[in-house]
Amino acid sequence: MREFFLYGFYSGLLPKAPGTWGSIVGGVLGYVFLSYLPQSTLFLFTILISIIAIKEINKYEAQTGIHDDKRIVIDEIAGMFVAISLAGGSVLAVVFSFIYFRILDITKPSVIGRLDKVEGGIGVMGDDLVAGVFAGILAAASCAVYKAIG
Repeated sequence: MREFFLYGFYSGLLPKAPGTWGSIVGGVLGYVFLSYLPQSTLFLFTILISIIAIKEINKYEAQTGIHDDKRIVIDEIAGMFVAISLAGGSVLAVVFSFIYFRILDITKPSVIGRLDKVEGGIGVMGDDLVAGVFAGILAAASCAVYKAIG
Protein backbone atom coordinates (compact mmCIF):
# COMPACT_ATOMS: atom_id res chain seq x y z
CA MET A 1 0.00 0.00 0.00
CA ARG A 2 2.87 2.38 0.80
CA GLU A 3 4.43 1.85 -2.64
CA PHE A 4 1.06 2.35 -4.36
CA PHE A 5 0.81 5.76 -2.67
CA LEU A 6 4.45 6.82 -2.98
CA TYR A 7 4.80 5.56 -6.55
CA GLY A 8 1.72 7.56 -7.60
CA PHE A 9 -0.62 4.68 -8.42
CA TYR A 10 2.47 2.89 -9.75
CA SER A 11 3.09 5.55 -12.43
CA GLY A 12 6.58 5.88 -10.94
CA LEU A 13 7.33 2.36 -12.15
CA LEU A 14 7.00 3.29 -15.81
CA PRO A 15 10.37 2.75 -17.51
CA LYS A 16 11.18 6.26 -18.72
CA ALA A 17 10.78 9.66 -17.05
CA PRO A 18 8.84 8.65 -13.91
CA GLY A 19 8.71 12.27 -12.74
CA THR A 20 6.99 13.31 -15.93
CA TRP A 21 4.48 10.48 -15.61
CA GLY A 22 3.82 11.43 -12.01
CA SER A 23 3.27 15.03 -13.09
CA ILE A 24 0.81 13.89 -15.75
CA VAL A 25 -1.08 11.84 -13.15
CA GLY A 26 -1.13 14.90 -10.89
CA GLY A 27 -2.39 17.11 -13.71
CA VAL A 28 -5.18 14.73 -14.68
CA LEU A 29 -6.25 14.10 -11.08
CA GLY A 30 -6.07 17.82 -10.28
CA TYR A 31 -8.21 18.67 -13.30
CA VAL A 32 -10.81 16.06 -12.35
CA PHE A 33 -10.73 17.19 -8.71
CA LEU A 34 -11.40 20.81 -9.70
CA SER A 35 -14.25 19.73 -11.93
CA TYR A 36 -16.19 18.91 -8.75
CA LEU A 37 -14.60 20.80 -5.86
CA PRO A 38 -13.14 24.29 -5.28
CA GLN A 39 -9.47 25.20 -5.58
CA SER A 40 -9.18 25.72 -1.82
CA THR A 41 -10.21 22.10 -1.22
CA LEU A 42 -7.49 20.84 -3.58
CA PHE A 43 -4.95 23.03 -1.79
CA LEU A 44 -5.98 21.67 1.63
CA PHE A 45 -5.99 18.11 0.27
CA THR A 46 -2.43 18.71 -0.96
CA ILE A 47 -1.34 19.70 2.54
CA LEU A 48 -2.82 16.47 3.92
CA ILE A 49 -1.18 14.34 1.21
CA SER A 50 2.15 16.08 1.79
CA ILE A 51 2.13 15.45 5.54
CA ILE A 52 1.35 11.77 4.98
CA ALA A 53 3.95 11.54 2.20
CA ILE A 54 6.72 13.06 4.33
CA LYS A 55 6.11 10.48 7.07
CA GLU A 56 5.86 7.59 4.60
CA ILE A 57 8.97 8.67 2.69
CA ASN A 58 10.92 8.81 5.97
CA LYS A 59 9.84 5.22 6.73
CA TYR A 60 10.60 4.12 3.15
CA GLU A 61 14.08 5.65 3.23
CA ALA A 62 14.83 4.10 6.62
CA GLN A 63 13.84 0.66 5.29
CA THR A 64 15.49 0.86 1.87
CA GLY A 65 18.41 3.21 2.47
CA ILE A 66 17.51 5.00 -0.78
CA HIS A 67 17.11 8.79 -0.64
CA ASP A 68 14.75 10.35 -3.18
CA ASP A 69 14.07 7.12 -5.06
CA LYS A 70 13.11 8.07 -8.61
CA ARG A 71 10.12 5.73 -8.41
CA ILE A 72 8.59 7.98 -5.75
CA VAL A 73 6.38 10.44 -7.62
CA ILE A 74 3.91 11.52 -4.94
CA ASP A 75 6.06 14.65 -4.72
CA GLU A 76 5.37 15.46 -8.38
CA ILE A 77 1.66 14.81 -7.88
CA ALA A 78 1.58 17.14 -4.87
CA GLY A 79 3.59 19.77 -6.76
CA MET A 80 1.11 19.68 -9.62
CA PHE A 81 -1.79 19.90 -7.17
CA VAL A 82 -0.27 23.07 -5.67
CA ALA A 83 0.29 24.58 -9.11
CA ILE A 84 -3.23 23.79 -10.29
CA SER A 85 -4.83 24.97 -7.06
CA LEU A 86 -3.12 28.34 -7.62
CA ALA A 87 -3.58 28.60 -11.39
CA GLY A 88 -7.12 27.24 -11.71
CA GLY A 89 -8.77 24.23 -13.19
CA SER A 90 -9.07 25.15 -16.85
CA VAL A 91 -7.33 22.96 -19.39
CA LEU A 92 -5.05 25.88 -20.27
CA ALA A 93 -4.12 26.40 -16.61
CA VAL A 94 -3.33 22.70 -16.21
CA VAL A 95 -1.16 22.70 -19.36
CA PHE A 96 0.74 25.82 -18.27
CA SER A 97 1.10 24.36 -14.76
CA PHE A 98 2.55 21.16 -16.18
CA ILE A 99 5.04 22.95 -18.44
CA TYR A 100 6.28 25.33 -15.76
CA PHE A 101 6.33 22.66 -13.07
CA ARG A 102 8.43 20.28 -15.17
CA ILE A 103 10.88 23.04 -16.11
CA LEU A 104 11.29 24.07 -12.47
CA ASP A 105 11.43 20.49 -11.21
CA ILE A 106 14.11 19.52 -13.68
CA THR A 107 16.29 22.66 -13.51
CA LYS A 108 15.78 23.28 -9.76
CA PRO A 109 16.70 26.97 -9.71
CA SER A 110 17.43 28.87 -6.49
CA VAL A 111 15.69 27.66 -3.33
CA ILE A 112 14.17 24.66 -5.15
CA GLY A 113 17.65 23.20 -5.65
CA ARG A 114 18.63 23.87 -2.06
CA LEU A 115 15.52 22.12 -0.76
CA ASP A 116 16.26 19.13 -2.99
CA LYS A 117 19.43 18.52 -0.95
CA VAL A 118 17.60 18.29 2.37
CA GLU A 119 17.50 14.74 3.75
CA GLY A 120 14.34 12.71 4.28
CA GLY A 121 10.75 13.31 3.31
CA ILE A 122 11.00 17.08 3.77
CA GLY A 123 13.66 17.25 1.06
CA VAL A 124 11.82 14.92 -1.31
CA MET A 125 8.53 16.81 -0.97
CA GLY A 126 9.82 20.33 -0.29
CA ASP A 127 11.45 21.08 -3.63
CA ASP A 128 8.38 19.93 -5.56
CA LEU A 129 5.95 21.86 -3.38
CA VAL A 130 7.94 25.07 -3.84
CA ALA A 131 8.28 24.37 -7.58
CA GLY A 132 4.48 23.93 -7.60
CA VAL A 133 3.98 27.33 -5.98
CA PHE A 134 6.16 29.06 -8.57
CA ALA A 135 4.64 27.04 -11.42
CA GLY A 136 1.14 27.97 -10.26
CA ILE A 137 2.00 31.67 -10.13
CA LEU A 138 3.59 31.53 -13.59
CA ALA A 139 0.67 29.53 -14.99
CA ALA A 140 -1.90 31.97 -13.54
CA ALA A 141 0.02 34.89 -15.02
CA SER A 142 0.31 33.14 -18.39
CA CYS A 143 -3.42 32.43 -18.42
CA ALA A 144 -4.15 36.08 -17.63
CA VAL A 145 -1.89 37.26 -20.45
CA TYR A 146 -3.42 34.73 -22.83
CA LYS A 147 -6.92 35.95 -21.98
CA ALA A 148 -5.88 39.60 -22.31
CA ILE A 149 -4.41 39.18 -25.77
CA GLY A 150 -6.76 36.42 -26.97
